[in-house]
Amino acid sequence: MTRDAVKTLFHPFVIDMLTPPIDGERTLFLGAETGYDLPEGFCPDILAVQPFKPLYEALKRRGVNVQAEVEGDGYDYVLILMSRHRGANENSVVDALRRSNPGARIVLAGAKEDGSQSLRKRLNGLGVETEHLAKHHAQAFWFTRPDDIAPLAAALSTPDVVVEGKFVTAPGMFSHAEVDAGSRFLARYLPEGYRKAVADFGAGWGYLSDALLQKSPGVERVDLYEADFASLAAARRNLTAVGSASNVRFFWHDLAREEVKHHYDLIIMNPPFHEGHATEPGLGQTFIKTAAKALKGAASCCSSQIAACPTNHYSPNSSRARKKWRATPDTRF
Repeated sequence: MTRDAVKTLFHPFVIDMLTPPIDGERTLFLGAETGYDLPEGFCPDILAVQPFKPLYEALKRRGVNVQAEVEGDGYDYVLILMSRHRGANENSVVDALRRSNPGARIVLAGAKEDGSQSLRKRLNGLGVETEHLAKHHAQAFWFTRPDDIAPLAAALSTPDVVVEGKFVTAPGMFSHAEVDAGSRFLARYLPEGYRKAVADFGAGWGYLSDALLQKSPGVERVDLYEADFASLAAARRNLTAVGSASNVRFFWHDLAREEVKHHYDLIIMNPPFHEGHATEPGLGQTFIKTAAKALKGAASCCSSQIAACPTNHYSPNSSRARKKWRATPDTRF
């Protein structure tokens, strides 16, 4: 589903409130999504950055030059499509400051629930002069990158978080400040001394895989599947102490749309209910169906929606899960 804010982001160029980049000028587009047409005269030399696999693939299908991580510097324009995470939005502004030239134009857009107005006012409070407009149920605002960015970058930078003394996470990741209740509940029922092949669907920053490897260090293999590139990178860092390079693998993967090519004896997961901005209750159901296909003949699936239905009692996935697996915790693997 296309977000209105992406159209708002380009609207200042459409109505000539802003001069578009010309040939020879480079644009960085952070949080890029489809749903826009380049305004007339807008130089197409754009690097789009999108770490969420479904949105990344949508941009690729459109022919956009897209990467999962931001890189490079010397940009003349930076476009930021805001998310609902304040810390992530502020870090995007810091990225924009550090990767753009002095005098570069930095343009942001987001809906009210993305915190667009509060971020604009915060920038104003830090001495940044902005202009803004409202369109398509969202707000766009922009400012010129100052020569000295150090005070502004220091004020806006949101540091990584260390959860339980060892898991390094960042704003924008699912449950980045604490362990999710469903994952914590499920971790209690993971097997000890398990030695077969395991997958972690929707692995996030690696909590469940770490819990499994702590209980079953001799496991044949643990494959982590995660759609958010940044979360998967965090999981890779977080698991270095418990998993060897030979028995832990990482897949940047859209489980709702991409085939799982390997098969497993055990699948653990705490299914998501959101995709980007949208609430998608069917996403958890899709995870369960995908798990069923990826399990070997006499294998097991251990999901927070199956093993811990009370934790997520609002979920429509529970009844579907019960059709395939028992709905009570079971440690007999």
